[in-house]
Amino acid sequence: MRIGMILDKPFPPDPRVENEALALIANGFEVFLFCLNYNNSKAEEEINGIQVKRFTSNTLEYKLSALAYTIPFYTNLMCNKVAKFLNKFQIDAIHIHDIRIAAAVFKANKKKNLPIVLDLHDNLPEVLKYYPHLQKFPGKQIISLKRWKIKEEEFIHKSNRVISVSPEFLKEIIDRTGVDASKTVLVPNSVRRSFYQDVEIDPSILEKFNDKFTVLYLGDTALRRGLLTAIEALNHLKKTIKNIQLVIVGSNTTDVVLQQKVTDLNLENFVSFEGWQDVHKFPSYILASEVCISPLLRNKQHDVAYANKIFQYMSFAKPILVSNAKAQKKIVEDHNCGLVHQANNVDDFTKQILRLYRDKNLRNILGKNGKLFIDNKFCWEVVSQGLVNLYKELEQENKYVN
Repeated sequence: MRIGMILDKPFPPDPRVENEALALIANGFEVFLFCLNYNNSKAEEEINGIQVKRFTSNTLEYKLSALAYTIPFYTNLMCNKVAKFLNKFQIDAIHIHDIRIAAAVFKANKKKNLPIVLDLHDNLPEVLKYYPHLQKFPGKQIISLKRWKIKEEEFIHKSNRVISVSPEFLKEIIDRTGVDASKTVLVPNSVRRSFYQDVEIDPSILEKFNDKFTVLYLGDTALRRGLLTAIEALNHLKKTIKNIQLVIVGSNTTDVVLQQKVTDLNLENFVSFEGWQDVHKFPSYILASEVCISPLLRNKQHDVAYANKIFQYMSFAKPILVSNAKAQKKIVEDHNCGLVHQANNVDDFTKQILRLYRDKNLRNILGKNGKLFIDNKFCWEVVSQGLVNLYKELEQENKYVN
């Protein structure tokens, strides 16, 4: 079966897309990846067996994507590209990554009527609420999040299968849309064993934080990720933990807010903004840390989705501190691999960090439990089986129809 994955951004990088593609290729499927090209990258290349097909795009198309369900320009532009992709590479099944490009794909597939798998990485209509351009004029006035929600539900019903990243997200989808649970499939984000087994350590990173009690955050640093809670907690923690260092590896357009808070509280010596780093450096940062955090604020998206960073942390036997966003709280409590703090609560965050600081044995136990969970139950090689089985079923259905 020739699977056509549809991604409305450049590739690489995208860990989930890559992990899914590699799992399918390892099980005998061919994967062709439609993605966008904003520079002079090769129009076509093979990456680890993934047949990457790049279609030229531009800044205007990118900006129009936010209006995908307000005006049809973006959908029409992408529809033509997707139709060419489906025809040229004789695709047998379509795998859509998130809903921004979904209308274009369904339109391009009208005549072909190929089976479609909708892969919901995020509850996008909820996530969009927190995008800076949707909190001010003109985005707030012209982009209808209600319309995005309506379209998401339409696509869920029209798809042959619906994938999402957590049991909580799938339950929310089933309860909200009434879709038959039998067409939903759980494919969590996680880490491949190679992430923590085939590691090249950067000694300079270990040396940089060698004499610190390092609290690490990896990933997108948007304000909804809760880093202001961690920064404000440092004002209290530094009194007890003289060598504490909050290390932030990641970036977002709202970083100026975080940086200003650090300046206002005179915490420049206690916070290290590392910026975005190549994923190959993540293991070194994790190994250099004592505690790793995911202080997400509570909202409908964060309550039903896992941040992949927590599995990256756990794979190196690090204790984690997470907010009480429901999905990540359940992981931590079910597997005793970390502590939980009340979201957006500086005092509780402070309390839990101090508990971990004062009890090295607790840190070791929690870290060991997390690693065992990843090794035995939650590495990508285990959790990806649902994805593989889904396509084996589709392949059999397709043979029966034909």
